[in-house]
Amino acid sequence: MEFDQILDLTHNAVKVGLMISSPMLLGALIVGILISIFQAVTQINEQTLTFIPKILVIVASLVIFAPWMSDTLTTFTRELIINIPNMVNGR
Repeated sequence: MEFDQILDLTHNAVKVGLMISSPMLLGALIVGILISIFQAVTQINEQTLTFIPKILVIVASLVIFAPWMSDTLTTFTRELIINIPNMVNGR
């Protein structure tokens, strides 16, 4: 396996990982910012106020984006398995 193949494989793996995690992370980020603004406006300094809405948004994004996430992971894994002979023959 050559260095370019390793670099491409690592790049694709990181890209897929970021794509899969982005809906949940962005949802939690947006809810966190909105709740922080609400806390700043109302001067409520309760740190536990953000946990339940963030958990609900993460679960909702998992339910909504699960088919797309599953398809993306399946496609990546299928391409990885198909390319095993090319990677082994590169020795």
